[in-house]
Amino acid sequence: MSIRRSDLLLLAVAVVWGSSYLVAQTLVLAGGVLAVLALRFLVSAVALAPVMAVRRLSRPEVRVGALLGLTQATVLVLETYGVALTSATNAGVLISLTILLTPALEGAVRRRWLPPRFFVAAAVAVVGVVLLVAGPGLRAPTAGDALMLAAAVVRAAHVTLSGRLTDGRRYDTVTLTWLQMMVGAVLFTVLAAPALPSAVRAFGPGQWLGVLYLALGCSVFAFLVQLWAIRRTSAARASLLLGTEPVWAVLIGVGIAGEHLTATAVAGITLVLAGTYYGQRVEADHRRHDEMVAAKRNTSAGTI
Repeated sequence: MSIRRSDLLLLAVAVVWGSSYLVAQTLVLAGGVLAVLALRFLVSAVALAPVMAVRRLSRPEVRVGALLGLTQATVLVLETYGVALTSATNAGVLISLTILLTPALEGAVRRRWLPPRFFVAAAVAVVGVVLLVAGPGLRAPTAGDALMLAAAVVRAAHVTLSGRLTDGRRYDTVTLTWLQMMVGAVLFTVLAAPALPSAVRAFGPGQWLGVLYLALGCSVFAFLVQLWAIRRTSAARASLLLGTEPVWAVLIGVGIAGEHLTATAVAGITLVLAGTYYGQRVEADHRRHDEMVAAKRNTSAGTI
């Protein structure tokens, strides 16, 4: 598959995640945060189980999958409780810092930095997010803000680790994704054990459809695409494209919930999309340059 197709798939993930807010809010009200997360990961793990029946686990895959599962679960817990303890505006701005944190962390780990132009593009996208979610204005910092900032840092680490730990290794993407699901399923089921039975009884057909959407769309599809794309492009590129999530959340809110776009929100959407478009072009040009340099180096070494 081409880079263009991976970009489209990552944008599809951003759309799916952006559409999940309304679903998640409804489910959390009915069953509680931990119960919803437990059901989401349990259903995800079960959905991938038939595919895993024909795969064999290796110890390195188990170690990598378990670590990525822990970081992914940590992100979800921090985000969920962080949103509950701060304003939606503060939460949106803080989690968008992942767009900047990921390329910075990836550059530090790989000791290979993207051009400054990429960080300018990422900063433009973050400013766009600020405009997009800043309707009520920023509130004074709270404990929830600290949780959201921690979530941004851990998410950046998760995306960077996804690329770093699988680089040059023949790990199976489906296997690593399923292992992440299993880690989340075990952790959240243990944490939600007291409330889980009552949540299951309280859910009707509509709520179970919501669980299926979170499990199959926001977890199985999204995590598979994210890991697949990171292994073929870069963590920085994936983070930039996934950073368009607030745009789709707003547009879906307009289309489904009847919300209205303000001029500020339109300006924010424009900046997010412009920063993302330019940033992914910079990243692609930089990666092609690195590949050409590596090819020339290998050719020169072969002629010695």
